[in-house]
Amino acid sequence: MVIKKNEGKKEKKRAYIERNREADNVRLWNDYFSETPTYPENYFRQRFRMNKPLFMRIVYRLSNEVDFFHQKPDGLGKLGLSALQKCTAAIRLLAYGNAADTVNEYLRLSETTARSCLENFVEGIIDLFGDEYLRRPTPADLQRLLYVGEHRGFPGMIGSIDCMHWEWKNCPTAWKGQYCRGSGKPTIVLEAVASYDLWIWHAFFGPPVLQARFDIVKNPALFWDKVKIGKIMRAYIILHNMIVEDERDEYTLLDVSEFQQGEDTGGSHVDLDFVSNMPSNIANMMDVRTRICDTLMHYQLKADLVEHIWSKFGNDDDNN
Repeated sequence: MVIKKNEGKKEKKRAYIERNREADNVRLWNDYFSETPTYPENYFRQRFRMNKPLFMRIVYRLSNEVDFFHQKPDGLGKLGLSALQKCTAAIRLLAYGNAADTVNEYLRLSETTARSCLENFVEGIIDLFGDEYLRRPTPADLQRLLYVGEHRGFPGMIGSIDCMHWEWKNCPTAWKGQYCRGSGKPTIVLEAVASYDLWIWHAFFGPPVLQARFDIVKNPALFWDKVKIGKIMRAYIILHNMIVEDERDEYTLLDVSEFQQGEDTGGSHVDLDFVSNMPSNIANMMDVRTRICDTLMHYQLKADLVEHIWSKFGNDDDNN
């Protein structure tokens, strides 16, 4: 039996669009990165969500250590997209939470290329900066946090916990039951512990504070792959901590000197002999859960904290 092809149909050719990426790379450089840029530093901070030296540090590491961000010539000898174009596209998608084709007109990237830039940018951030900015707190970090917490009236406190839900628009139907809550829409929860300077020390991301910096987590997640969504969230936390470190000296949420009393050096100290590798088992987990959910312990801790704050600051003449 001979099957004849339908000769009436013509194969569709892929449309080629000359985007003139070299000229747009020059325009991007002149707009933000030249010695006399078109847009000043405050515009850069607003649109890139970070200061220029930090962004250039990220671009330098990615362009030198991640193959995807190397600028290479194509088959005709024309240079491809620069590392600045690729990183700018990824940051814009993270910062504004827009669709992948929104960077086409200014940065001259197609939708698929922009999405590839985002995925490779996220993986590069995790590989290059994850060990430093997702680290456990060191004894010096803990001592600093305990010192600040005690002088603010919260002895033994190293951070605050908060959580948010990220709507998962393209959640597979078979998984929706695991990721739904009261609203009926599937969401992925992010639980984070942050210190007074907004550094995130712990984060949990999975089935059912942080939305202000990168708007991508304000909009429904369009990825199907839960692993890719998890990588975006990890990279987001790393970038957040990098920005906190870079701008920590530029703002102060509270002047801790007003809480200091004479030569008081504080009573909260890090126990260097404490064993942190306690085996995790169901008995330990249930015991911790029981103590956290204990109503009497909650009210007793609340009363003790109020009494402590009053005894520490209540007799201050400035508060009368």
